[in-house]
Order: sequence, then structure tokens, then C-alpha cells
Amino acid sequence: MARFSEDFLENLFQICDIEQVISPYTELRRRGKHLVGLCPFHNERTPSFVVYPETHSFYCFGCGAAGTAIQFLQRAENLDFSDAVKTLCDRYDIPFPAEQYADNSLSVKKKRMLELNREAAKFFHSFLLSPEGKAGLDYYISRGYSKATINHFGMGFAPDSWRSLLNHLKSKGFSYEEVFEANLAKRSEKNGKVNFYDNFRNRVMVPIIDVRGRVIAFGGRVLDDSKPKYVNTSDTLVFKKGEGVFGLNFAKNSNEGSLILVEGYMDAISLHQAGFTNAIACLGTALTDDMARLISRYCDEVIIAYDADEAGQRATQRAIGIFSSIGIKMKVVRLSGGKDPDEILKNYGAARFRAIIEGASNDIEFELVRQKERFDLSIEDGRLKYLTAACEVLAGVNDSLAIDIYAGKLSEELGVDKVTIKRRIDSIRNSNRSNQSRKKVKKEFNDAVKNVQKSFSSESTTKSLKAQERIVVTLQGNPDFIDLVDEIDPESFTDNALKRIFETLVSCIKEGKRVEESFLSTELDRELFEKVMRLLKRDEALPASREELIECIEVLNSEKREDAPDAASMTNDEFLAFFKKQD
Repeated sequence: MARFSEDFLENLFQICDIEQVISPYTELRRRGKHLVGLCPFHNERTPSFVVYPETHSFYCFGCGAAGTAIQFLQRAENLDFSDAVKTLCDRYDIPFPAEQYADNSLSVKKKRMLELNREAAKFFHSFLLSPEGKAGLDYYISRGYSKATINHFGMGFAPDSWRSLLNHLKSKGFSYEEVFEANLAKRSEKNGKVNFYDNFRNRVMVPIIDVRGRVIAFGGRVLDDSKPKYVNTSDTLVFKKGEGVFGLNFAKNSNEGSLILVEGYMDAISLHQAGFTNAIACLGTALTDDMARLISRYCDEVIIAYDADEAGQRATQRAIGIFSSIGIKMKVVRLSGGKDPDEILKNYGAARFRAIIEGASNDIEFELVRQKERFDLSIEDGRLKYLTAACEVLAGVNDSLAIDIYAGKLSEELGVDKVTIKRRIDSIRNSNRSNQSRKKVKKEFNDAVKNVQKSFSSESTTKSLKAQERIVVTLQGNPDFIDLVDEIDPESFTDNALKRIFETLVSCIKEGKRVEESFLSTELDRELFEKVMRLLKRDEALPASREELIECIEVLNSEKREDAPDAASMTNDEFLAFFKKQD
């Protein structure tokens, strides 16, 4: 983590409005001095995410995410510390201390990798347009891509050579090891000698560009149907396959209000060329929660247009579940006239695909149609099974108005009384609740068993852990108590995380550094800082005094004294009462 001066950080926190930074990611509502909203970092229906403007910090009581505007951007935009600081400086026109950025080795490595990726993209594109790249250009042309589209997406071609890219990047000042770390090269070892060679060979190449316009990865496709058909960049310092979305850098500016989600980036490129500039694609992996949250920041509605095959339909079901959990509106396309959007565009043109998009159903309608196709409605047994399956679908819907509407449609379609259908739906819902209740009781029982097992640990150990926590909380809020800590042996801490926090606090205070929440967030890694925030928010209503700290120190030190009698006997009545309150 880069080190920035306290003066710089204080100026940054004062100028950067944390509410303004966070608001684009989740709706915040004022509750007294604080702001609350749904956490953008985990799925929830009840707001547990709190912003504290007075301390320039946030904390989620659900998942434990915590920090300042810096840590928020780190999480939300997948940035390292220095890049998040630089983003805030750029946004609020604050001079950035570049010398600090230059000293951060991780930031330097990421910057180098991004530069290397950009240079590789230029190499692949230039090779495609050269006489030697004719095979790649012919492939693109045969698939119907125009030269304007090829240039727009920076599409390229990797030579059928073992070291062409390596040699080019070496000439630009990059080492073989850097190319390997960017996953643009592989290496082998024989007789003690390490050999590097190009990862992508004889493949048409598509650069993966993030929402900030940076080349973070590549996708490569063979010119024929040999396997593997597609090869994508593995995870690197600047790319995580489960987080990236192809085409979002262009689609976010389409002003459509919706995004069309397809399976492959070739489909997305074809849709853009056909005028559907709001098309995006996953990157060689199934949709993840992280992808869904990223997508939801740039649209009001998602239109799922996955392939028509069985795998595509399974992926659609998964996507519906993920988007439902984060509360974003969605429609589902049923493709006809081709197995994927690219084929439909080639066979019938953009007008046909637009008609399919306009006829897209919502997720409930899609699931009802899918269930209907499973049964033969010309026979009584088929109609009964379809009705049962449809009621199962509607039992999982939380919107009572939607249930009423679709129950009415089922009644008309199957000739069954609407009231009877709704009773069946209610029966299934009650049964589901009972099953959930039984699971809850079973979980509570198992938890109780675990708690009984834990109770075999000594009472003194429990008190010692609580003492360690209170020492950390008290010292953070009262740095002037530092004179008491000389009596504490850090090795007395049985919790390693608390020990590291304690040592950081002592070091900062003795060096004259500030340890308020916002400043402490720059001294601790994310896991440790979030632990501190959990303790602070849990204990913020409890008073702290020198006497209490002394008593906590005594409990801690008593655990280290081998000749000590029962630790509980060393505490006074007030101290025991305090711990009783905590229990």
C-alpha cells in the first residue's frame, strides 16, 4: 500500500464527498446523521449498508465491508489503493503526489501490464492489416464484419509463430517474465533452461477493454473448428475472468436504458455492427454476482439473449436467478431462426432481431413458457402436470399482483377456476415456508451443538479475547492512553489479527500519526481494517476509561503468568459486571 502524507489524506477526505462517491452504486437515504442503503457488495433486501459522513467512512453490517471513499472505489472498480486515490484526485481536481504512486510496486506492475497489453493489441491489429495477416482478415470478412467494425473493436490476428509477439514486446522494453505474467506467453523448462513462447498463435484476436478504456485481456479464436475453439486470458493482476464484461465500455454510452446480454463476444460485436450498441457479453465464464452488479450500474433493465441450445437455456436460468437476487428488471429473449444472435443477424437481418427483442418476455413469462413446453397439453395428465409446474413457478413470485394476473391467464388457458389455482399456489408457498422453517430449526440445533462444544473452552480464554478487543477499541478512540500500553506484551494476544492491529495502533500513535477511522484505513490491509470497524460499530455506545483499559490489560497479562491462579479471581466486581453486559 502506498504511503500518503496525513495532510494530503485529510485534504482528500474533506474535499471528496463520500455520499457523492457512493450514490451512483446504491440509493442512499438519510437516517439521522447517517445514510443507509442496500449494500452494493452483497445481495440483500434489507438495507445494512451505512455511510458516516462525519468520519468519511462506510460500514456494512451484513458483509463487513468497510472503509473510506478510497476503499469503496477499490472494491467497486477493482482498483488498487493508489489507483483509487488517483481516481478521486482526478474527479475532484486535487493535485496527485505522483512520487507516492511511483513508489508503489504493485501499481507500477499493473501500469506496466496495461501498457504491455495495449502494445500487444496494437501488434495484433497491425499484423491483421498486413499482407501476412490476410488469413485473419479474410476470416473476419467471411463472418460479415466490416473494416469499420474491425477498427472500432481493435480486432487483430496472432501470427502462426512461436515468438513473434515475445520478440516485438521485448523490442519495446518488456521482459519475457512480464509477458508471461500478462498471460501472453507460456514457459517450459528443459534441462534446467527456461523457454518462453507465445500463448496465442494463429488465432483471430479480440482485445478485452474495461469501462475505463484499458486493454485488460484478450480472447483468441481459431480460424476453423479445431479445439479449443476459444482461448482467453487467464486471471492476471489487471483481469479477473469472473468480474469482466465485454463491450461495456461502449454499451454504457448507448443511452438505451437497457443492456442486451449475450454469451460470446463475437455475438456482441455482430450486434454492435447491426446497430445494437447496448450489447455486452460474459468473458468465457458463466454470469457471476460480480458481473451482475457491474451490469446493474449501467442500466435499468437487462435483456438476456443467450444461445437457444440446452447449455444456453441452463445459463439463462442461472442468470435469471442472479439478476433477481439483486433486484434488477429483466426480459428474456427466445431466439428463433438461428442458434445465436450472430446467426439470426446473418440469416434474417437486424429488423428480425429487433422484433425478437421487442417480443421478449419477462422472467416469469419465460419460465411459464419453458414449463409449458415440457408437457403434452392435448391430454389431461399433461395439462395437470403443467398446471402443477406453473403453480410452483408462481409460488416463488413475491409480487401478489403478478400472481393474480398469471393465475387469471392460467385459468383461461386451462379452464380451471382462478380461485382454485391461487389456493394451490398458497398451499405450495406454505409448504415451502414449512420446509424453510424445518431447515432453520435444524440449523439452529446444529449451531447450538457447536456452541455447546465451544463452551468447553475456558471462561478465562473468553474473557481474554474480549479484553484484547476492548484494548484495541479503547486505544483507537483514546490515543492519549498510550502510556499504559508499555505494560502489554504483544505476545499475550491470542488472536493474531488483534495483535497486528494493536501493534499498528501503538506504532502509529508513538510516531505521532492519526488513528481516526479514515486514517487507520490507510495503515491496515482490508481484512484487518474491517475487523476494526466491526469492533468499533459493535462497541460504539460503550464508554471507555483508563480504569477499564488497566483492567483489560490485567486480564490479558494474567493469561501469560504461568503461576497465576484463576484469572477470574484477578478481576474486580466492576470488571466482571462489564463483561457480563457484553455477554
